[in-house]
Amino acid sequence: MLTQNIKTCVIKVLVFVSLWVVFYMGSGGAVSANTHTPSAPPRSLSLQAKSAILLEVETGQILYQSDADIAYPPASMSKMMTEYIVLSEIKSERLNWEDKVTVSKRAHDTVGSKVFLAEGDTHTVKELFTAMAVGSANDASIALAEHIAGSEEAFAMRMNVTAKELQLTNAHFINATGLGRVDMSEEYRPTEIEGETVMSARDAAFLALAIQREHPDFFKISSLPSYQFRARDAQPIINYNWMLEGNSSVTSLKNYAYEGLDGMKTGYTDQAGYCFTGTAERNGMRLISVVMGTASKSMRFDQTRKLLDYGFDQFERKTILAKRTVLEGFETVKVLKAKEKEVGLETAEDLTLMTIKGTNPELTVTVEFVDEVVRTAPIPDGTVLGTATITYTDETGQEIKSEMNLLSTNQVEKASWFTLMLRAIGSFFNDLKDSLLNLF
Repeated sequence: MLTQNIKTCVIKVLVFVSLWVVFYMGSGGAVSANTHTPSAPPRSLSLQAKSAILLEVETGQILYQSDADIAYPPASMSKMMTEYIVLSEIKSERLNWEDKVTVSKRAHDTVGSKVFLAEGDTHTVKELFTAMAVGSANDASIALAEHIAGSEEAFAMRMNVTAKELQLTNAHFINATGLGRVDMSEEYRPTEIEGETVMSARDAAFLALAIQREHPDFFKISSLPSYQFRARDAQPIINYNWMLEGNSSVTSLKNYAYEGLDGMKTGYTDQAGYCFTGTAERNGMRLISVVMGTASKSMRFDQTRKLLDYGFDQFERKTILAKRTVLEGFETVKVLKAKEKEVGLETAEDLTLMTIKGTNPELTVTVEFVDEVVRTAPIPDGTVLGTATITYTDETGQEIKSEMNLLSTNQVEKASWFTLMLRAIGSFFNDLKDSLLNLF
């Protein structure tokens, strides 16, 4: 009986050790570990808008969203796409700020906000772009579109191609201005593009994000509270963006001025209501907000203030995992034909997330190791031996995944032939012992 009990204990120990090795050391496949610290629930915003979204620029992370994927008329917020294309042309040097643009009859005839361009007038790209960005000038937008693409409709086709390239999944454009088809003179309505101009709040936010990341100099223009388009004009163009920080000294607008706000675009038509894509930077953190379909000029700014306050007050950008971190449960990986049978692992880069202030996010870590060929000695220090996928479900319910490489922490030298022979012999006898135990 005693012998049988010893055999049983030996088998249990071997099984336990085998399971431990497979789970923690695994030579391949995916394994996971979880850490959890409950996070504070987000504050209720009770926004008065058809849709809204808030994101942080560095991480691209969504901090708040409400009906953010429903496509609505964006009105002049669609000019952000016109601006993006013009800026891209400048960056590629196919267009220069000082290039002269001749105003067409079509540009002159347009309705809505304008700087009253006369047919045949010439202005520089910079002048027209600033009139568009500051004063939302429809005539300046059309003049630029025609100069770049030959016609406004051809330019709108390019806007749609660019939207697909930027993965703006709900965006569709029929002109360079954001006017509804009914607002356009019948002779100027597009014939080859159907439908209306629409965008979702998410589209607008990620279009603004593309401008910010690719063309940061844009804010030198979008932040201008006013612009003197022509020397002879009695009054300068006043920026429709009342929230600009530069308005803090303007008596009529100082109550709307918002610290750090320097863009981006307002919009209004009867179909769209009052819309606004705003962006502000404080202490090195930039947020982008979008509200669509509010009931008044002032309300679009009031709702934007709620969004931005929520972002700046409630969130912080935190490095959750620093570069060269050793992940718990994945401290080492098995290597083959090496002096040491294992090598340490560490992360190759930082993982930074937006989190509710004072909390730690719930993370799921999944590791995929490289194949045995790569994990066979000799292995140089800093060799990629695996990939960690970090999954985080944020306060909006969005699942965020980030991948980072896992590197060897030191150089791994190949074992001598004598050591490898001894291991092979030892492995043979271990297999034999297991076979004998299985006979009982």
